[in-house]
Amino acid sequence: MEAMVVIVGFLGAGKTTILKKLIANALEREWNPFVVLNDYENATLDAEQLIGDLDPKNLKALSGSCICCSGINELRESVNRISTRENGITFIEANGTTDACSLMGFLGVGINERFLPPIQLSVIDVKNWQLRGEHNELEANQIQVSSLLVLTHESKVDDKRIAQVTSHLRELNPTATILSANDLDITHLPEVTPSHNKVKKLAHHKAHWASSSVDLPPLPDYQSIKEICTALPSSILRIKGCTKIASEPHYTYFEQCPDGEIYVRRYNGEPTTGAKLLTIGPGSDTARLYTAIDQAISNADQRNNL
Repeated sequence: MEAMVVIVGFLGAGKTTILKKLIANALEREWNPFVVLNDYENATLDAEQLIGDLDPKNLKALSGSCICCSGINELRESVNRISTRENGITFIEANGTTDACSLMGFLGVGINERFLPPIQLSVIDVKNWQLRGEHNELEANQIQVSSLLVLTHESKVDDKRIAQVTSHLRELNPTATILSANDLDITHLPEVTPSHNKVKKLAHHKAHWASSSVDLPPLPDYQSIKEICTALPSSILRIKGCTKIASEPHYTYFEQCPDGEIYVRRYNGEPTTGAKLLTIGPGSDTARLYTAIDQAISNADQRNNL
């Protein structure tokens, strides 16, 4: 039978980084991973970054709906269509606002019998854990039925903060295994079993926010990335973009996490969807995105003409 691992966690917690580590672990041990990625807007943008590690036929991107509710049928169909593979393992990365408890309940039915009951892994950003204001309830909900809790961003905090977060996690989910991201290895997965914790229901609307996506033209310089991000309202919790910068031949990927930190890196190859700017959170609106892009380009033109 094939194991199924569902990776959840708040926006920007580091789910894709953990997923890439598990894929690498699987391939090193000659396992055969299949990955399903879900996002509100253009999951393909993230999925294509895994192609260097993974055969494209073992990768499925689900965009435009949430797999904990409206997208659950598409998720079930995608999983049931996965071909039987020797040493197979399936990873499902949920979007950052998923109602993780509902997702596990829905995944408990309608899945091919060749799959083992799903195991949920939650990614915990120790720097920002329960500092999300009105979104704290959603973040806490995402660990209730997880069997494995993985701590990320530990280098950004002291030992006292890590101990506080770990203690709180044990209160909320006393049966889960808690590991540092540095210590995580795919060999830990057979050691955990599906959670049977009783859950506190989350109001459905708290797990679903606005999202938006627009084409992103080439940007004149790297400063334009910061200007686009800062021009958008703070209610937008996740910003992602991929485009070319100045005369550079390669594409550049950037993202802003809910705490405001911006990360920029070279994009692997060329996005099949074209250059895009994506946002998730209240205030996501195409007109706002276009205005921020136009203003950043105008500012760069002024800088370059000085």
